[in-house]
Formats: sequence, C-alpha cells, structure tokens
Amino acid sequence: MAKWTFEPGHTAAEFCVRHMMVTWVRGHLKNIHGSIEFDPENPGNSSVDVSINTGELWSGDTDRDGHLRGSDFLDVEKYPTITFKGNETELIGKNEFRVTGDLVIRGVAQRATLEVNYLGQWETPFWVDGKDKGPKTRAGFVAKTTIDRNDFGMTWNGEMEKGGVVVGKDVLITIDVEALRED
Repeated sequence: MAKWTFEPGHTAAEFCVRHMMVTWVRGHLKNIHGSIEFDPENPGNSSVDVSINTGELWSGDTDRDGHLRGSDFLDVEKYPTITFKGNETELIGKNEFRVTGDLVIRGVAQRATLEVNYLGQWETPFWVDGKDKGPKTRAGFVAKTTIDRNDFGMTWNGEMEKGGVVVGKDVLITIDVEALRED
C-alpha cells in the first residue's frame, strides 16, 4: 500500500453554509497537511489522516473571519486544528469510495463519512529551489461531507423577525487534495 503525502500548497478545504435563509456563504482553508494510504487497485484498504489549521480561515470578509475564528464558532485560540482520521473504507464505484472516521472540531469528536472521488495520478516534475528533482507521482482526490455544526458546539445563531435563522446548521465541506507518492 503506497503512502501519499498532501502537498499543502495545492490542497484546500471549502465550507459553505446558508446565511439569512437566502444564500450560501463560503469560506476556505489552505495549507492542509495529511497523508493517505492508498492503492488505486485496492482502495478498500485505504486510510487518511488530515490536519487543518483553523487560524488560516478566509471567507472574504475580515469581520466575518474574526467571528468565525472566535469562540462562537471555531475558537481557534483553544482549538487551532481540525483533524480527521479515517480507515473504514467502502468502495462504491471504480473511483469512488466512502471513508468513515473521527472528525474533531473544537475538541469534539464525531463520526463522519467522506464521499471521495479518486481523480487519477500522473508523473510530474517536482521543483525544489528552481531545479526539477522529479519525476514525482501525484494523485488527486476530492472529498465531500456535510456536518451539523451544532454537534461540535458551534451553536451561535440569531433568529430573524419573520422566522428563520441567521446561520444554517448544515455545513457542506469539500476538500481538494493533491498528494505526492512517497518513494
């Protein structure tokens, strides 16, 4: 089983949640670290270990970013990382599988299942200090899940005058991964 290490500069997570009952607000997290044990010929034995720095959250609005980093939501001072460790893998198609494991946000662990698409692999250059040290084998993955933010202690909300809430409870998460096979 090959081990693949995330390329932090080419791996990112996006979250999106309903706002004011009418639209979606999106945010991004970059510089994601992790690894995958993965064999494209036998993905059923795969496992993944991910760590996301919550302090690097960006939604495009400085005030909102501060609120999301604060104690009402991620509380990055106390909980600087989100982690996912999963090794229960179910093959659902040639390049699609589910990985179930423990998602930890704000120190709260919940079981979560990622719907993963394997995008393929390619021999590529690998630049270090302006010199090609390749070739390196890269693989791409997209993982998606939906969580209830309340399950992780992120219960802040406001009610609107005619009903409805300011922030939806369901958070859609997409992680785009570019990983390098370790030799």
